[in-house]
Amino acid sequence: MHKKIFYSLLFSAMGIGSFAQNSPVVIPIETSQNALVLQTDSENHLGITYFGKKLSQPAEYKSIPSQSRQRDSNAGIYNSAYTPSGTWSVSEPALQLTHSDGNKSLDLIYVSHSTTKQDNNVSLTSIILRDPVYPVEVTLFYKIYIAENVVEQWTVIKSQEKNPVLMQKYASANLYFVAKDYYLTHYNGSWAKEMNPEEELLTAGIRVLDSKLGTRANLFQPPSFSLSFDKPATETEGKVLLGTLAWSGNFRMDFEVDSHHNLRLIAGINSYASEYPLASKQEFKTPSFIYTFSENGKGEASRNLHNWARKYRVLDGEGSRLTLLNNWEATYFDFNEEKLSELFKDGKKLGVDLFLLDDGWFANKYPRNNDKTGLGDWQENIKKLPHGIGYLVKEAQKTGIKFGIWVEPEMVNPKSELYEKHPDWVIKQPQRPEHYMRNQLPLDLSNPEVQDFIYGVLDKLFTENPDIAYIKWDCNAITFNAYSAYLEKSKQKQSQLYVDYVKGLYKVLEKMRAKYPKIPMMLCSGGGGRVDYEALKYFTEFWPSDNTDPMERIFMQWEYSYFFPAITQSAHVTDWGKQPLKFRTDVAMMGKLGYDIVVSHLNEQDLKFSQQAVAAYNSIKDVVWQGDLYRLVDPKKNEYSALMFSAKNKSRAVLFSYLVSNRYGAGSDTPFRLQGLDPAKKYKVKELNLYPETKTSLNQEQVYSGEYLMTVGFNPAVNARRTSVIVELNVVE
Repeated sequence: MHKKIFYSLLFSAMGIGSFAQNSPVVIPIETSQNALVLQTDSENHLGITYFGKKLSQPAEYKSIPSQSRQRDSNAGIYNSAYTPSGTWSVSEPALQLTHSDGNKSLDLIYVSHSTTKQDNNVSLTSIILRDPVYPVEVTLFYKIYIAENVVEQWTVIKSQEKNPVLMQKYASANLYFVAKDYYLTHYNGSWAKEMNPEEELLTAGIRVLDSKLGTRANLFQPPSFSLSFDKPATETEGKVLLGTLAWSGNFRMDFEVDSHHNLRLIAGINSYASEYPLASKQEFKTPSFIYTFSENGKGEASRNLHNWARKYRVLDGEGSRLTLLNNWEATYFDFNEEKLSELFKDGKKLGVDLFLLDDGWFANKYPRNNDKTGLGDWQENIKKLPHGIGYLVKEAQKTGIKFGIWVEPEMVNPKSELYEKHPDWVIKQPQRPEHYMRNQLPLDLSNPEVQDFIYGVLDKLFTENPDIAYIKWDCNAITFNAYSAYLEKSKQKQSQLYVDYVKGLYKVLEKMRAKYPKIPMMLCSGGGGRVDYEALKYFTEFWPSDNTDPMERIFMQWEYSYFFPAITQSAHVTDWGKQPLKFRTDVAMMGKLGYDIVVSHLNEQDLKFSQQAVAAYNSIKDVVWQGDLYRLVDPKKNEYSALMFSAKNKSRAVLFSYLVSNRYGAGSDTPFRLQGLDPAKKYKVKELNLYPETKTSLNQEQVYSGEYLMTVGFNPAVNARRTSVIVELNVVE
């Protein structure tokens, strides 16, 4: 029987409708500037026919396929909106599964679509695809944020088969691009060496970015990238897509240059060791893949993401943040109530909002005096804190600051009461030696009992100490020897562990946020080991790296800034690095400022400077947190670095500049062009954060037009004597 007749009879029997259509179905996914266009072919397969700048006449999208001369019957599924496996596809699949009868084939045919408008800026398009032979259904979701030019895409997979279907791969998104060339920028690193960028020209074959680390999944590579089309994009020129996966576990992104030299992108959960069963009538929702596209360079694309993140994703993204003093580098594990009380006073003297008590406050049988013992035993250490956390909260309040605390509830030391009582709660292979990272192992969050325990740790802290004002949530170990005693006991598949761990984590966080919706929380993972937009639904900020050397942070924070706004990046002044205190402070003021220093060790001038710096930061933090970011001078390519934040109404801006070279005579010899100002307005400059008894070399009486500053430019006079400069620009009438 001819294939078309065969499918027509099947569709008729399934109630899908006639196979042959008079005209294709065209589905534009449009933001204010861009469009992703999906269209059915003669056999009702849904393909991507266009990605790029939005057309003013939507009716013209229909004619786009007729312009193509790329004809290859063996490659007809290259542009699939969601590529199935095992039938006539020759490409990397988005969905691969085994049916309950053992058959591995899958085809997906368009059934219907609908769009609902959530408000004037947000709409949701859902597209139903169905296998014509097996009762498997896939719904593609595209959430469009019109003004921000951001698309959030995910998939829901459902089976009506009598017995479970086993999914081998289940991606969130499948995109298709046509361009002359493709330049991928991705990141690598390790502890204290996060976010090292590499740009490469993609060639024929598949380039894979992935993680198999389980917990702390971003340690070697984050699930974020930029993709330039035709040529490498700059800050202000070029076609570029910024993409990131909202998932706190193993991820995989496939970049496949096909035989037409077009590019297929498939992004989602890593299928490594993660075959997942799908029971009858059960739904599996994939994590969101989030992306934005700009024809005007990386700067505009990153501002799109920042605007979206603050408004729609990061917890309290348009709110405020607390400036804190942390005790970690001041005391490490060696502290008591008296030491901490003195640090409270130091925090008040410095002018911060909050004191954060870090690791080492808990456990008694195996006291937490180093990182080898006690993790998992979340009772106050009675020797260090005989009066408990409640006493510290009140002592901090007496000095006029708030109190926050560190936890690492997902982990356990083998030398702990928790491990002794519940070895079955620990992720470990029962017949193999335990392998540790920072002397610890992850707890099994696929286990509902473990989820309840972890929630209980936080709930107990808040219930007994309702005035705790901040949580630092850490996660220092990756997953070795993946095995779940719970999944084994409940006769579930071990291959569910990597996925169910993350689902369990989100269940805990959802439950916690339902009861404690506003407590600020830092997302920490031994540095940047877990930074993604699903976790940031529950956290107000993240810890980019344990490396707080300000020179290193200039580079790290520059790269993070492509994907995450400054309000989310915790940046602390510490004793790391060889730079002077002013340099260290100026760099930290580019993000969410904090301190991790011994205030009592500061000399009179350093203390005075630091107090003035906190006050200066308070005067500009609204622009840093909520303003538009413009990266002006790239530290990787120049002797100095510069970026600025501009208020939305362009009435104020803050410029940060740093010397990043040790070469003789290095500095800003010539002006560079500013951005984000109003060309018709006049601006006056003022240097901030001057060290006591020093003077600025800038002419602070001169008034510049926005046109001048963005055309001729401005020179902050960065040099070996002025290694860091912060300049505030204010409109004058």
